[in-house]
Amino acid sequence: MGAPTDTTGMDPKGLERVKALFQEQIDQGLHPGAAMAVYRRDKLVLDIYGGMADAEAKRPVTGDTLFVIFSSTKPLAAFCWHLLWESGRLELGDRIADHWPEFAQSGKGGVTARHVLTHTGGFPDTPPELTPPMMLNWERAVRAIEEAPLRFQPGEVIAYHSLNFGWVVGEVVRRVDGRPISRFLREEVTGPLGMDDFYLGLPPKEGGRVAKLYAMEDCEVPEAVGLFNQPAVHQAVIPAANGISSARDLARFYAMLAMGGSLDGREIVRSGLVKSLAALQRQGEDALSGDAVKLGLGFAIDDPRMGTQRGSGRYNHSIGHSGLGSSIGWVDLDSRLSVAIITNGVRGDASNIERMRALSEAARDACL
Repeated sequence: MGAPTDTTGMDPKGLERVKALFQEQIDQGLHPGAAMAVYRRDKLVLDIYGGMADAEAKRPVTGDTLFVIFSSTKPLAAFCWHLLWESGRLELGDRIADHWPEFAQSGKGGVTARHVLTHTGGFPDTPPELTPPMMLNWERAVRAIEEAPLRFQPGEVIAYHSLNFGWVVGEVVRRVDGRPISRFLREEVTGPLGMDDFYLGLPPKEGGRVAKLYAMEDCEVPEAVGLFNQPAVHQAVIPAANGISSARDLARFYAMLAMGGSLDGREIVRSGLVKSLAALQRQGEDALSGDAVKLGLGFAIDDPRMGTQRGSGRYNHSIGHSGLGSSIGWVDLDSRLSVAIITNGVRGDASNIERMRALSEAARDACL
């Protein structure tokens, strides 16, 4: 089921096939519940949801259900840096230590903003002292990042900075702008866009709307599922990993990018910057996972979860980001197609990539 939408620019039969596949995945038990939203240009053309938000409590997914989106949060955090870049307060070549002197400890003085955005900063390992209780404390996390040692020389290799990415982005935003990243994001991006169901730091009163996460049979990180089911984690600010959103709000962020930085009369960023942030910066093998990756500035490029890729060269790609075995948000800037798929069932890479790819491809095929 879903909300009324404007299907301009889409094949109605193609959208019906997306809906059928969406329900088929729930019926097959690939996840207990899910939501999916699609924008074509500036119109919401699909907004569907189904299954169970909490199977034990028999609580269904509704239009008001929120989901943990894990690393699908990263592009929104990175976008805060892009706004600072556009306003001239941050340059991609700036050393992080130029804005945050204490960060230079343990050999990190040469790490730049570009290194962080492309996961080539050389400090990918989450500091061991940041146990779950400690990582919820912003000041403690910041101190741990200051002391974190390099594993690789900055710019040397791609190595995914799973959690460190967000703490660095967030602290630089605070140091440069003065506002915590949660407030900056709300006041500069999600608020103006009307993304009222996107949270970085969930208000306690909204806790009952969040779908329970489930570790599916092939999940490789059940401990993370348990951790991110905790209300204290929902309420914390972990900019690399704990955004909470509806599918339609996540898709709305990408629709703004599809429209060149403006949506419904609200200009968030100039169109030239959108092109810059979507340009291919690095590609190759991730030194930690061994995966072949293509990276923009805080965005993944041509991820297989986004469906068949049609771009080549430095531009004309699909950009977005996935979240721990459960979600994907992306935009094809050429076709102005924006898609968000969020589930509460965390799966291993093989089955997760395939279910997301199938839904993304179905959405692409529905374009006229």
